Amino acid sequence: LPLLAGAKTPPPTTPDPLAGTRQLVVVVPADWDAPLARLQAWQRDATGHWQPQGTAFDVSIGRAGSAWGLGLLPVPERAAGPRKHEGDGRSTAGVFAIGTAFGYAGRIDSAMPYKATQEDSYCIDVPASPLYNTLVDAHVVGADAVKGSTEPMRLDLHHDGDIRYREGFVIEQNPQAVPGHGSCIFAHLRRKPGETTAGCTAMEPENMQRLLAWLEPEAQPRFVLLPQAEYRRLQAAWHLPASRDATK
Repeated sequence: LPLLAGAKTPPPTTPDPLAGTRQLVVVVPADWDAPLARLQAWQRDATGHWQPQGTAFDVSIGRAGSAWGLGLLPVPERAAGPRKHEGDGRSTAGVFAIGTAFGYAGRIDSAMPYKATQEDSYCIDVPASPLYNTLVDAHVVGADAVKGSTEPMRLDLHHDGDIRYREGFVIEQNPQAVPGHGSCIFAHLRRKPGETTAGCTAMEPENMQRLLAWLEPEAQPRFVLLPQAEYRRLQAAWHLPASRDATK
């Protein structure tokens, strides 16, 4: 993603909860119930300033909007907004590690760890399962272990050529797999502009390819999703970039 000129964000003067992180993928919907948002990538330079990487673009999020998830930073005390639960159709708000990239191809243009998915690859979204919120292969864990899961990772083979999981990456929401608090949250492709999700963040293939080529594990990349009002409120405390999309 090419660097764009823009106002610099001052380097932190107080303890930085994102210390060590040099890449951010920031998604900002208008409010808690908005199913669409804007995504901007950011890179921290050697002086500690956040610099925008490429242009912001439209993405789709959960059909019901967003809700506080379980990520790297605790939900602020007395925070407004709903809390994430399984099946609510909301994307997760907060700051999250970016996990494994995945896709239908044997390999992709990315430095991120990559899982080439197979017909028997699933993400387990059954809260009672000991494998809740993990990517598994049925030939490894057994067919019984994936019964009831609604998240086959090869959507093209299970749903008539569906491209949505052709390329994507895991957003590490609920890493402790607390039952019922949300599972299988990804960034993935969308089939058409404006198509909403069950709780993921979806974008056009060309934008996903640029993100995957840009992300670097050693930069400790993080995924941030906050509605505009929450972004404005937390930007200074969490040392987030001063995004025009987030603060207008």
